[in-house]
Amino acid sequence: MSVRVVIADDESIIRMDLKEILESAEYLVVGEAANGTDALTLIQDLQPDLALLDIKMPGLDGLQVAQAVKGSSTSVVLLTAFSQRHLIESARDAGALAYLVKPFRSSEILPKLASLLDPDAAKVMSEPVVADDKIETREIVQAAKEQLMDEKGWDEATAFEFIQQTAMRGRSRMRDVAQAILKGTVLD
Repeated sequence: MSVRVVIADDESIIRMDLKEILESAEYLVVGEAANGTDALTLIQDLQPDLALLDIKMPGLDGLQVAQAVKGSSTSVVLLTAFSQRHLIESARDAGALAYLVKPFRSSEILPKLASLLDPDAAKVMSEPVVADDKIETREIVQAAKEQLMDEKGWDEATAFEFIQQTAMRGRSRMRDVAQAILKGTVLD
């Protein structure tokens, strides 16, 4: 079954790019909105698995929409051109799983979404990740991916797969593997 997604961004080109990226990976885009008020209505009516929301939109912003659907079956990922610490904390407090910094490419967004939505990845974790540290975990994994990309010349998907496979083989969390990579204690 395909993951059902609502996309909300006030820039139509961003929505079109996201839709193309997602549909190429067999996600099902069930709705699009150019403002937060319409996004909230779509999420409430369609109950998608995932909502990709721009933080800054007319009407309700992405943080307000995330807060309004917090606790529902819809997972929220916020899109932003900014990565300041206060936005990260606001995203976490609003119930967002993560945030993605624009601009992005399919080679970046698809592995990130897969890691957020893949139930098999969650099964290999030795302890559950609480909502408060999911964003921090994403940052640690991102830093480890970047280190692998620099050191080994890998693309992002290959670096992510290495971290994921190492975690599964060791029956550990991706966060723990990423921290070991950053410390230089993980061997290929």
